[in-house]
Parts: sequence; C-alpha cells; structure tokens
Amino acid sequence: MAVTPEVRTLLDALAALEEVPIEEQTPQQVRDGYAALALTAAKEDVGSVTDQVVPTPDGDVPVRVYVPAGPDRGGRPGLVFLHGGGWVIGSLDTHDHTCRSLANGTGATVVSVDYRLAPEHRHPAAVDDALAALHWVAANADELGIDPDRLAIAGDSAGGNLAAVAAQRARDGGPALRFQLLIYPAVDMAMSHPSIEENAEGYFLTKASMLWFRGHYVGNDPASWDDPAVSPLNAPAEALAGLPPALVITAEFDPLRDEGEAYAAALRAAGVDATATRYDGVIHGFFSMPDLLPEGKAAIDEACQALRAAFD
Repeated sequence: MAVTPEVRTLLDALAALEEVPIEEQTPQQVRDGYAALALTAAKEDVGSVTDQVVPTPDGDVPVRVYVPAGPDRGGRPGLVFLHGGGWVIGSLDTHDHTCRSLANGTGATVVSVDYRLAPEHRHPAAVDDALAALHWVAANADELGIDPDRLAIAGDSAGGNLAAVAAQRARDGGPALRFQLLIYPAVDMAMSHPSIEENAEGYFLTKASMLWFRGHYVGNDPASWDDPAVSPLNAPAEALAGLPPALVITAEFDPLRDEGEAYAAALRAAGVDATATRYDGVIHGFFSMPDLLPEGKAAIDEACQALRAAFD
C-alpha cells in the first residue's frame, strides 16, 4: 500500500523545507534540528517529573523520572526508556512527550536515560550507560517508589537497539525484566535486510543517514558490526532463550522494518513470547507522532496495553 494521507502531508512538508541532508551536516547541527522539531510535540500532564543522575565510573548519567498521574497503590512498575536518534542525536527533551504518554498509559514510573552520544562517545559508551541506569533503577527502587519485581525496558530505533542489548545482558546479570518494548529497533548493523534498499529514500529515515549514524557509532569496519552488543540480532539462540517477552513495533515504509521483524522471529525461535506488529502506511518515527498520525496513537495504545499485561 501507499503511505497514508497524513504521512504524505508530513513528507511533503519536510521536502518543502529543502533542508541539507543529515549526512552532509555535523552531529551538532543534526542535534539542534532534531531538538527544534521535538519542541512542537504535544505533551501530556503527569503526576511529577524530576531530573536525577546515575553515578558511574565514567561520570554521571542524567535521567528523567516520570511518575504518572493517579494514586500510588504501593510500588509502581518501572520502565527504563532509551531514546532513539542513531546513537548520535536525541535527548531527554526530544522524547519527553513519549515518556509522558508511556507513564500515563501504563501506570509505571518511567526513567528516561540520557546516555552518552557518538561520535564523542562511541560504542560501548551508550550500552554501558543503559546498563548502569537499569541497575540503578533496580538498586534504588524503594526511593523511586518502584516495585523491583516489575521492571521493563523500552526504546525506539537506536534506543531499541540498546534496550535489546540490555535485556540480553540482564538475562544473566540481572535485574530481572518482565518485558521489552522494542520500537522499530536497529538490530543489524550490517544493514543486510531488504527493507534497507526498498525504503532507502523518500521516507524520512534514509539509508544514507543510517550509514552516517553507523559510522559515528561503531565505524565502517565490518568486523565491528558482528558483536551482539552492537547487532543484537547476531546473538545465538542460546543467548536469546529465557529473555523477557517482547513487543516489536515496525513501520511499513521504514528501512529498519525487516530487521526488527527478524529479531522478533529469532526471539520466538528461541522460545521467547515475542509479538511483531507492523503498522502499514507509516514511516520511521511514527510512534513519536501521535498528534499527527493516528497510527502513532494506536501503537502507543498497543505498547501500553502490552506493558500493563506484563506488569500485572
């Protein structure tokens, strides 16, 4: 099918801006543009929002803690969220609206992680920060008002990559996770799946920009792409067995579509309860656009329902 009318309007508006392609900009220029775009998103009210830091040997990692509206009946679930942006862009602010929606929709306290970005901090800095934040939430559950037995992890795009890696690491090293929400995750750094070429241009995220992100994060040596800590799809079946249930959300016109669905299939083959939901007619990033795209609102609703069921 074709893109939806709402997506076509969005793509036409972006094309009319005639912006310089990402791959021709500096990381800071792209960060600034992404931050400005995110300012237009509608934000839900939540019970409270506080900024804290996670101390690590490499320095403090900022986190933002969202407590949902409504009564606390004694220990809320906890959801660690890792933002997207190709490991190069994105911040607590760019995904503030998404975290608010997830907090209210799940009844969970959401902890959003401002992990270090490439190229200033290449792999494995982002992985290290994601894991440090996950362990910090578990260790400080009482202070955060979180039930440590009801933890989950989530992320979109590059954040989906980090969430998948963290879930693999947590299987053996803890803390125990109830669920993993992977929103159009980048799980194959080799970029070997057909949708990379099928949706290479014209659908917001391009193959050229993905190459730019990858180069800044891990470099262009194919040998650096094999590690499951970079490409979680490369993890052997025995490393996937016993992982928490997963919901993998993909978009029809997304270069990352096929690898996300392949990861869900690999999880199922390893005995994990994994659901892959493809939203037709939409593009990468649609989950963050519920005020513009009805499919974005539907995907958030599906994600929140799956998380609530896992927490209960």
